[in-house]
Amino acid sequence: VIAAPPSSPLVSISMPPRTIGCSQLRNCRSSWASASTRSKVTVFGSARTRPDAPLYQMATDLGKKLAEAGFMVITGGGPGIMQAANEGAGSQYSFGVNIRLPFEQKPNPVLVGNPRHITYKYFFNRKVAFLKESDAVVLFPGGFGTLDELFEALTLIQTEKIGQFPIILVGSEFWEGLLDWIKSKMLEAGNIKAEDLDLLRLVDTAEEVVTLIDSFYKGHM
Repeated sequence: VIAAPPSSPLVSISMPPRTIGCSQLRNCRSSWASASTRSKVTVFGSARTRPDAPLYQMATDLGKKLAEAGFMVITGGGPGIMQAANEGAGSQYSFGVNIRLPFEQKPNPVLVGNPRHITYKYFFNRKVAFLKESDAVVLFPGGFGTLDELFEALTLIQTEKIGQFPIILVGSEFWEGLLDWIKSKMLEAGNIKAEDLDLLRLVDTAEEVVTLIDSFYKGHM
C-alpha cells in the first residue's frame, strides 16, 4: 500500500509567475515523494473522449494493465482519456497533473481529494512534472495539447535533455497520417534523421503498450 503524501493545494495566483512556478514544482516534488521508487507511465489523450467510446474503454483497460504490471499512471487529471486511464489504474495508483483552463479541465472523480493530484496555473512547470517522473509516454488520439506533449517528449529525447524512454502512439487510423507527413516532409527535407523515427512506436491495443514498455526495459537492463 502506498502511503499518501502531503496535500498540494493550488498556489495563490496573486504571486509573480516565477514564484508560483517554483512553489508549484516544490509541491509537486512532495507529491511524488511516497512513490519515488515506483515506475510511472504518463498517458495523454483527448479530454473530449466520451465514456461510451472504444478508445475510452481501451484507455481504462490500459490503466488497469499498467497497475497490474506494477506501474503508476500519470495523467492530466481531467476527463476523457485521462479519466479513463485513472479509472483503470485506480486512485491508489494514479497521479493527476492538472491545469487551470476556462473549459474542460476539472479534476476527474478518481482524483478528487487525492493527495497525488496537483493543479498548475502555467503549462511550463506542468510539462516538467509530466516528463520528469515518466518511464514511458502513451498517447491516445487527442487535440493540440496531445500533439504538444508528443513533440515535447520527442524534442527532449532527441536533444538528449532527458534519457530515452518509450513513446507509444495508440490508434493507427488516427496517427498514421501524421507519421506519413513526418516521413514525407520532415525526413525528406533533412530536418530530422531516420533514426529519430525509431523513438516512436504505433500500436492498436493495450496489450501491445504493456509489452513494448516491458520489452524496452528488459533490453536496457
